[in-house]
Amino acid sequence: MNLTAVEAARIIGGSPDGLDGGPRVTGAVVDSRLIQPGDAFFALRGEFVDGHDYATEAVRRGASLVVVDRAVGVDPARQVVVDDPMAGLTALAGWVRDVMNPIVVGVTGSTGKTSVKDLLAAIVKEQMTVVASEKSYNNELGVPLTLAKTRSDTRVVVVEMGARGPGQITQLCQLARPHLGVVTNVGITHYEKFGSRAAIARAKGELVEAVPEGGAAILNADDPLVAQMSSRRGELVDVLTFGTSQGTWIRADDVRVDRLGRPSFRLVRGSLKGVWVSLEISGLHQVMNALAASAAALALGLTLEDCRKGLETARISPWRMQVREVGDSVIVNDAYNASPASVTSALQTCAGMVRSGGRLVVVLGYMAELGDLAETEHMRIGALAASLATRLVVVGKNADAIAVGADREGMDDVVRVDDAAAAVAAVGSLGKGDVLLIKGSRVAALETISELVEQGTASA
Repeated sequence: MNLTAVEAARIIGGSPDGLDGGPRVTGAVVDSRLIQPGDAFFALRGEFVDGHDYATEAVRRGASLVVVDRAVGVDPARQVVVDDPMAGLTALAGWVRDVMNPIVVGVTGSTGKTSVKDLLAAIVKEQMTVVASEKSYNNELGVPLTLAKTRSDTRVVVVEMGARGPGQITQLCQLARPHLGVVTNVGITHYEKFGSRAAIARAKGELVEAVPEGGAAILNADDPLVAQMSSRRGELVDVLTFGTSQGTWIRADDVRVDRLGRPSFRLVRGSLKGVWVSLEISGLHQVMNALAASAAALALGLTLEDCRKGLETARISPWRMQVREVGDSVIVNDAYNASPASVTSALQTCAGMVRSGGRLVVVLGYMAELGDLAETEHMRIGALAASLATRLVVVGKNADAIAVGADREGMDDVVRVDDAAAAVAAVGSLGKGDVLLIKGSRVAALETISELVEQGTASA
């Protein structure tokens, strides 16, 4: 994107009157702290923050244009008044998508979306210029912000797509118009909003339905609800499967995990010999994420060797199985989010990382949006923790069912605390061979525990 202010104003639905056509518009942001010279700042109103309050700061930081729904105290030649700045951002993203015309890959699923997006971007950049969603920008705001980053030399855009209700992925697809659609799995994340796994599967399958003729649906063959989505694609849309069985289009053979939980495996397509891949990220679940990313990369025309190079250099977004060695112990910060499936995988991975004489210490918080499954699933996780961990620290009253589940299994060392600060004290110092896992939904805000425990362990 490289527009004059007048051109940008017309695209977003504002009047170009008074714009002097000075600095060009080369990007779009909604956070004034992230502005780079040339960005258009869209002043959005949120529950707690009004972007209009930061319009002056945005111009000071180099914004070419501020897009507002009422006049603000900045140079009139630097502002465009529209009815709805969010609609303006969406219009701009749609224009960029149409004019730049990159290959768009949509990624959805109950878990693994962000990791697959990160892994795929790492592979694609081996051969092509790529833009990918930042962090977990996967909603009606994140998708247009991602598309707006497209430049004239961008070949591929990887867009993460989340859903908080039926029809939302369809709306995102109407803007992004993906050529490839990747579905990682169907779990019970957001169960509270959907009411059943079948409803979640219907929502995730909206991505498959949006793939046009000549595109491809990339589906997890190991997940029956995802595999069934093949019936929802058009007749001229390919179905490419990934998984662990011989019949999948791409698969992983001979999976191994090292002492830091980092998987290695042979990446195989059909009858080809395959390539050996050693990931630098931890978690057995990352094998399936790597397969999903590799399947999409191969559909884009890359090779198994490109996949190997990209996967082995890939880094994923923060607080997702983020492993740090601290002296003779290991801290795993997986506090970005939590679902029953992801907590189960994290517990099993970390249990395998404990060295002789060491302990698995686990800090767990609330798993959000499980609806009427919340108590059962929290108790199940507590029971699993009891079978694998030496000490369990449960943070917050809304997560107490985890402690109840562990108590019922006879676990001796279960500590209930109210907040992250108390959890740090409950963990104490880590000893030789110990592994600490920190896991919870974003509402639990457990990400600070890792650094504080690390400081205490290092000084002990």
